[in-house]
Amino acid sequence: MIITVLLFALLGSVIFMMKRYFSERNIVYDDEQKGLNKQIVIYFSHVVAENTPKGLAAQKFAQLVEEKTNGRVKVEVFPNGSLYSDEEEIDALMRGDVQMIAPSFSKVTELIPEWQVLDLPFIFEDYHDVEKVFTGEAGKQLLAMLEKKGMKGLALWSNGFKQMISNRHLLIEPRDFSGLKFRVMPSEILEKQFRLLGAEPIIVPFNHVYQSLEKHEFDGQENTISNICSKGFYQFQPYLTISNHGYLGYAVIVNQSFWERLPKEIQQKITEAMKETTIWNLKQSKRQNEQDLAKIKQNNKIHIYELTNKEREKWKQKFAPLYEEFEMEFGDKLLRQIQNGGS
Repeated sequence: MIITVLLFALLGSVIFMMKRYFSERNIVYDDEQKGLNKQIVIYFSHVVAENTPKGLAAQKFAQLVEEKTNGRVKVEVFPNGSLYSDEEEIDALMRGDVQMIAPSFSKVTELIPEWQVLDLPFIFEDYHDVEKVFTGEAGKQLLAMLEKKGMKGLALWSNGFKQMISNRHLLIEPRDFSGLKFRVMPSEILEKQFRLLGAEPIIVPFNHVYQSLEKHEFDGQENTISNICSKGFYQFQPYLTISNHGYLGYAVIVNQSFWERLPKEIQQKITEAMKETTIWNLKQSKRQNEQDLAKIKQNNKIHIYELTNKEREKWKQKFAPLYEEFEMEFGDKLLRQIQNGGS
């Protein structure tokens, strides 16, 4: 009889512990809220500084979510790769160790090759083109592709147009790149871009770029003005070419199983907050890159050159094979859609 009672007690303890484990795995709750409203906590990991377009957008999103849910949902933002590096964050999301990330388009191409279309040089002419694609049908199609990988795409965020910087000389003609080592994000298109210019591409994760610059491991890189300014890259590479040749953007992604377990009304509030943040981010990224460029221009140690339309055409001709290769591999439907404004 005693043995039977003990067995039932042990079985009850096991069942209780299992329920507790799986409930805690389903949704992250703040310990202080247990028994009250059970606050949902979303860990949002990203790798750039807080004062960049993505960093500021993440903070604004967290603020809006808290306001719209009356504090029931709390977004904890971990910037600067403090939680996961850009090499680790996608795996961490898929494991459920973090609920939200915002990797660059180039990182997404490792999972979904069609996303390479966004890394094509001169795919966007101006910020108006970017906004139409990011918030239009093409953007929705790109985000929908993430579902087959167990991820829910919420939005496309902007950092800005990429420029070229170097520690050797100004990069004006395609031949100016010959023989130089260039840091690139992990993207087949970006590697081919620099090989077409006669340069040697070297993949360096964003959180290692500054250390690599200190060690003189590469001669140049492409990046946005906001990143160049916030991270102080210009201290090592003072030759800046305003080329606007590429675009740096981010996919804001949430773990799909986590998302599906959220109450519908919470999903709706988060979606509303994301839409507002995205509109704000598109305007803020443009404004911030312009403001940061004005700051850099005040530094007389930095040599700045802006490509003429004629020089940009030379670059476009040099990069034409990238468009031909993309069409051969993926067709031209998505490419044409983006070039026609994303509709």
